[in-house]
Amino acid sequence: MRGDTGGEPGRVSPYRTFTRETWAGLRADTPLPLEPAEIERLRGLNERLPVSEMVEIYLPLSRLLNLYVHAIQDLFAATQDFLGISDRKVPFVIGIGGSVAVGKSTTARVLQALLARWPNSPQVDLVTTDGFLHPNAVLEERGLMRRKGFPESYDRGALLRFLSQVKSGKSAVQAPVYSHLSYDIIPGGAVTVDRPDILIVEGLNVLQTGDAPPDGKTVPFVSDFFDFAIYVDAETEVIERWYVERFMQLRQTAFMDPEAYFHRHTKLTEEQALATALDLWRGINQVNLEANILPTRQRADLILVKDPDHLVERIELRRL
Repeated sequence: MRGDTGGEPGRVSPYRTFTRETWAGLRADTPLPLEPAEIERLRGLNERLPVSEMVEIYLPLSRLLNLYVHAIQDLFAATQDFLGISDRKVPFVIGIGGSVAVGKSTTARVLQALLARWPNSPQVDLVTTDGFLHPNAVLEERGLMRRKGFPESYDRGALLRFLSQVKSGKSAVQAPVYSHLSYDIIPGGAVTVDRPDILIVEGLNVLQTGDAPPDGKTVPFVSDFFDFAIYVDAETEVIERWYVERFMQLRQTAFMDPEAYFHRHTKLTEEQALATALDLWRGINQVNLEANILPTRQRADLILVKDPDHLVERIELRRL
């Protein structure tokens, strides 16, 4: 079991730990605003997202986040009143991190859908850091194709500029777009973020920091722009199984498109495909998880810990 659950007498933890049952009780009769068909569309490939998961896990989480958003907005209004100014709206930014195949993209989509349905109908935008990966041509030139998703494979400067502009209240800020079909940045593609109430930023290494430079100058990190950070977690061997299962399923779906970057894998035998999936996981994704992603777990404000069936079994919420 990762981390200190804070449940043992005499042990001190920065987190309060909730069982699934205890957490579900914090829903406070919040109604589920989504129909079963809508929930199904939010579900990731090879994942489970039953109505019970929405009601017991994500509704209480959306309620908590809504309270945070209102608190920050009230503080912003109070500061404006104190300064005697009327400033532009600044989005509440939520960061969501975790391993490949752990389900963080589903968590991001679910929270976007739920938060946008609160009575005040906030505008909720979602951006993935995949769009800030260097194009494949750049990665090839630098010998980084097998380190795609590692910190050095991202255009960190572009990502920081994007978040700085969003957090300053600038209108119509554009982010590049990534295609999982072509496994590359879409030339000229962009998604526009126009002063939303809430921005969700989802990606592998969003909670990562780095060593301070020798000159001691301040270095900004992506997480510096977050008002709330979530880490989606599961045991490494469980994530490996999910990754392999998803890869094998993609061979029968998305990879069948002749334009798909991984179309060649559809020509492999089952045994060859399994070996390829394990090589990609153990040689790339597990290395990235253990070296770069998992060490950021304790920087999150809230950790969703999943069981082998893709359901959240425990929630760890940082003490204020």
